[in-house]
Amino acid sequence: MGQIVGSMQNNVAEVFGGRRKRRRSTDTTASQEERERAQLDAKSPKKKKLLTTTQYIYNALFKEQKNSDVAVMALDKVWHLHKVYLSQSPYFYSMFNGSWKEAQQNFVHIKILDDRINTDSLDAVFGSMYSDEIEIEVKDVIPVLATATLFHLDGIIDKCAEVMVDSINAETAIQYYEAACQYGVLSVKKSTFQWFQINLLSIYNKNPNLLRHISIDLMTLLTASHDLYVMQTEFSLYTLLRTWMFLQLHPQYDPEDPVQRAEAQKTQERLVNAGVETHTPSVDVVQWTYFASRMEERSFLATPEGQAYVPVFQKLRTQYLTNHYMDLKIIFNDNIIPKEWLYRHIHSHWDALLRIDHGQEDGSPQQLDKEQFFENCMRCGRLLLEPGYQKWRWTGFNYGMDLILIMDSRRLNIRRHHRHEHERVLSLQTKRKFMIRTTVTSINAQRQPVFTQTSEITTLSLEKNEEVSLMVLDPKLVHPLLISINMLVVMPPNQSFKEIVPQSEDSSLSATAIPISEIGASCERSLTPASADDSAVCVSGDSEASTPSSPSMGLRPAGRFSWPRGNAARTSDGESLCRDVAC
Repeated sequence: MGQIVGSMQNNVAEVFGGRRKRRRSTDTTASQEERERAQLDAKSPKKKKLLTTTQYIYNALFKEQKNSDVAVMALDKVWHLHKVYLSQSPYFYSMFNGSWKEAQQNFVHIKILDDRINTDSLDAVFGSMYSDEIEIEVKDVIPVLATATLFHLDGIIDKCAEVMVDSINAETAIQYYEAACQYGVLSVKKSTFQWFQINLLSIYNKNPNLLRHISIDLMTLLTASHDLYVMQTEFSLYTLLRTWMFLQLHPQYDPEDPVQRAEAQKTQERLVNAGVETHTPSVDVVQWTYFASRMEERSFLATPEGQAYVPVFQKLRTQYLTNHYMDLKIIFNDNIIPKEWLYRHIHSHWDALLRIDHGQEDGSPQQLDKEQFFENCMRCGRLLLEPGYQKWRWTGFNYGMDLILIMDSRRLNIRRHHRHEHERVLSLQTKRKFMIRTTVTSINAQRQPVFTQTSEITTLSLEKNEEVSLMVLDPKLVHPLLISINMLVVMPPNQSFKEIVPQSEDSSLSATAIPISEIGASCERSLTPASADDSAVCVSGDSEASTPSSPSMGLRPAGRFSWPRGNAARTSDGESLCRDVAC
């Protein structure tokens, strides 16, 4: 037995020993092949990478300007170029191949009339004709676009459009929109306008020196847009327009200047000493007093200075500025909008309330077409920064319906909130009809829309405390989210009267219209918030949320709408700022 085991061990040793020998032999052969290959590589000539044809053409013909057959002069600079390459541009092709005198000359002088075009943009565009690529920096994109438009280079125009769409933000949006309109770049115009619709009230109200540069035409379109994200209610848009108009009328005024800011703070202190509680930031006091302390009876829009801004305020949904006592008081004190418009709205509101209270169906909105709905709907909006359960309402009387929005997980609901202790101001009708459309948008760091989900226009009929779902959110929607609600609670009245701005208004009407000033005076309701950003009130549980008090608009010139007044202390400085101080 021991002999057998010993024999097996010897055989195994030989087998493994043979394998090791073969492995060593194989390794030695591989290393020899590698050494031989390295020796061959050392003896063979090194390969050199040549310039591509495009690179050679760009360096030799454009940079070094060799073999030039035409000199192009623009903005006092001369480029020695080649007609065959310039002819890629329809501008130069027609010049060199038509009956123009330049076709027979080797010198071309181009007169540049567009201020946006500069020598750098000309150099970049000329160079692109010798290469198959062009690098466009954000800071240079508008000059390059202007130059490419001059020479009808569609490829470069498209590339500029891509850069502009990707870099829209608060600083670039206004310039991009103006350039897109001037040069007919529809994709950029559409994208920037959409950006304005989303961010006008949430960005530019905090950046007055950017707000002032929005043109009247653009602001008119934005104010008219039913897709405008109004943060929070129509009154927020009104206050932004008031600031914007003041900034345009006073181009030298800089609210961010330390000296002017100090003067504004002194003005606010004098107002406080005069008994006027403005509850407004000091930076807004100057424009606040400018309108409120005017001594004219006619509205500001009826003055020569205000005529240019009439189209903007005509597009404002002024019917939703009279749904709150304090809002109405502020509007009358500003005296920007004609009183006739406000009186008409108050009349139509009261008529609608009586119809609803009487149970008439024509008091509630029926199936209107899209155009009618979008022209007359109420616009409300809210920003949701974080996910989770949230509940809110927008302040102001809503024709007897307390509507609460509820975000629960991935579902947005609406509820007709009806509490017995508030039945004196809530509609007693068992069912109430209204039309509504919901839009939810997810935005990125540049506040550009990433994904938008929009519902159809829906007619709802809610009983007291009934809750229904408005939208199940798509998984692509991630926070922060912008909520925009378009809603119509009553049938829209004819608003053709807004086409006329009265040059003079009946003072006797405003002097004797005391009952109007009592609307809501004894009603225990929360006031319009001091900040427009707070007008969407969060609701916790079933309790009524309180809101900050509204600015007390104490300034009013003689002959303005009469409001209840109280005794208030005056100072000599205060008298120089205002004639009357309201309670």
